[in-house]
Amino acid sequence: MSGLTLDAGALIALDRDDRRVLVLLARAKEVGARVTIPATALAQSIRRPQTQARLARLVRQPTTDLASLDGPDATRVGLLLAATRTKDIADAHVVICARRARQTIVTSDPDDLRRLDPDASLVVL
Repeated sequence: MSGLTLDAGALIALDRDDRRVLVLLARAKEVGARVTIPATALAQSIRRPQTQARLARLVRQPTTDLASLDGPDATRVGLLLAATRTKDIADAHVVICARRARQTIVTSDPDDLRRLDPDASLVVL
């Protein structure tokens, strides 16, 4: 396993104690795989930080990378949206982060991600 990139749906599933996400994260930890959380996905999923303990713990893990939407990534996201004629900045940022890290995307919304990258490796919740 090269690692996992989590979209907002995966982060919401984690927050809801979804066993599938917990198992994936446990496997990643066992093999020392990195977990990437695009900041845009975090922004879509965080609503009450004081009660979202699982999410807060994951963000603080030493094997978790929080990927900001900086200038270069913003340009990559814009180019991907233009090329695919789509509009969801967060989904495009997830794809960009997963490509860079060569990771599998954990998602609850495979159709939108497939439009952005038909070759992306996905785990569908």
